[in-house]
Amino acid sequence: MAHKLFTLAEANRTLPLVKRVVQDILTVYPQWKDLVAQYELIAAQARPDWGESKEQIDLKAQIDAVAGKINTYLGELELVGCEFKGFDEGLVDFHGRLDERDILWCWKFGEDRITHWHELDAGFAGRQPLPEVMSGT
Repeated sequence: MAHKLFTLAEANRTLPLVKRVVQDILTVYPQWKDLVAQYELIAAQARPDWGESKEQIDLKAQIDAVAGKINTYLGELELVGCEFKGFDEGLVDFHGRLDERDILWCWKFGEDRITHWHELDAGFAGRQPLPEVMSGT
């Protein structure tokens, strides 16, 4: 599947919207994690022959509702053309080109602008600062 290619400037111009959507994700995700933990605790204490309790059924509905919100937010980022990469850090990658090769512009929630990039297969661990000539873009 072909990805939208962003120049660094184009990727940075999307950040006001991307920041709002990632903020929404980072606000809702802990709620989802908490609900899943509650469900797992109750399920671990239940006996299989009892079937699901009303509490389990209610929690499952809440989990599904929150997951639906998260999926909506992820869909918004997909429409922008970027990829959400991390619920804990709020990582977002934008496909781009640097020195005639495909790379990912890498942004982390809390950063004012994109200041890093990494190879397609490197991930966050391979994150590198932008070359000096690009850092003011």
